[in-house]
Amino acid sequence: MFSKANLISTIVTAVWGLGGGFLLWVIIAGPILSDHVVTPGVMKVEADMAFLALGCLIQAFGFSSIYRKFGMDNYGVSSGLNMGLLVGIMIGLGEKLIDFATANLMDMQGTLINFVIYIVFFGVTGLLAGLIYQKVS
Repeated sequence: MFSKANLISTIVTAVWGLGGGFLLWVIIAGPILSDHVVTPGVMKVEADMAFLALGCLIQAFGFSSIYRKFGMDNYGVSSGLNMGLLVGIMIGLGEKLIDFATANLMDMQGTLINFVIYIVFFGVTGLLAGLIYQKVS
């Protein structure tokens, strides 16, 4: 559970989670997604950075730990990217369609744009985890 590869992967993917998330959702997609918000004022103006960093760390640990089992036979870029794409589909499309069906957060076009961002985000997360496990394991 706390192998060297898992700890390094957790740290690297947590840093990507914080920095990459900011890059993808705030800088690149923020202006695009703002036109697709159904209920304004739901998102906080300023994120609570302590909880954001903790959430990124927990998410990175979960991803890295699951990848350790998922990619066990063939650690590398391909298996990491495959897992990242699967997680991106699960969260970006599955969970966000459930959100679309049950809450007034975003319209359908915004939901699909967000899905593409999730695919990129978790694809890079998986790629990083795959590289780290390949080099360290």
